[in-house]
Amino acid sequence: MQDRLFIGAMSGTSADGVDAAMVRIGGTGLTMRAELLGHVETAYPSILRQQIASARSGEPAGLSDLANLARDVSRAYVGAIEQLLQKLGIEPERVSAIGAHGQTLFHSPPLTIQWLDPALFAQAVRIDVVADFRRADCAAGGQGAPLVPYADQILFGSETESQVILNIGGIANITLLPKVASGDPVIGYDTGPGNCVSDWLMRDNGGVDIDGARALSGTVSAKAVEGLMNSLYFTKSPPKSTDGPAMLAIWRCVIDPQMPLNDQLATAAKWVGQSVRKSLDQHRADRLIVCGGGTRNRAIMQYLPEATDPADYGVPAQARE
Repeated sequence: MQDRLFIGAMSGTSADGVDAAMVRIGGTGLTMRAELLGHVETAYPSILRQQIASARSGEPAGLSDLANLARDVSRAYVGAIEQLLQKLGIEPERVSAIGAHGQTLFHSPPLTIQWLDPALFAQAVRIDVVADFRRADCAAGGQGAPLVPYADQILFGSETESQVILNIGGIANITLLPKVASGDPVIGYDTGPGNCVSDWLMRDNGGVDIDGARALSGTVSAKAVEGLMNSLYFTKSPPKSTDGPAMLAIWRCVIDPQMPLNDQLATAAKWVGQSVRKSLDQHRADRLIVCGGGTRNRAIMQYLPEATDPADYGVPAQARE
């Protein structure tokens, strides 16, 4: 089959902006080939981040507010696509389609909401748009997340090594890739929190803990981490998925809000590390490949010393999803 160009556009549960990646695809099925041509990261305007955070926290919103939110999210997607096309010097008519995730507002399977106006988006960029992946997966009996195991098989599958692909976004999730010839199934599920707690803690404290520096300066509460790990979610067997508000609810039940901020950040990073490690210990693999925004947080990454950079496979950590 002739090679085709596709764009993937993603805004994760951290709700910090839109990533877009241009990919050249050849072949079909498990013989498919994917080559990354370029990638951009675009930030949401601060007011849009605040509106998304408000909607995700369950605050009341009018129908007109929700309609405007879909329009503004879609415009942010348009901006990311335009920037990517300009960066690569590629005309819209050369692109076969865009796969667009939308902005997660709510996720508790089988109920899920990814907010986007695909028609407005497609009209603005003049490229066909495929969207609403999570609801399609839930309708088919899935969890709606994570959605990337098939792509991981294409991008990282190995004849000689079993692998775990870990993504640390607002939520952390893993794909278990057995050796290609083994015949064992590919499995994916959410391990628990990613950046969602530190994002929430920093919302009124500068917006982001750059490189996890404040978390590294704090002191972990081992007792608090033990209490967080006692939550029912971590006793469930996969398939399973979760969302930031659910993890924040667990956090609020366990953590004393008077704990110093840096100690909270350090404890949150340890919770991510321990919940991920719990899953990794259940699924022994030859290699761990770590992707997503959480790779920039050194306080989290210190708990994953064996991590391999996906850029070694031609896929930068921020572009994979």
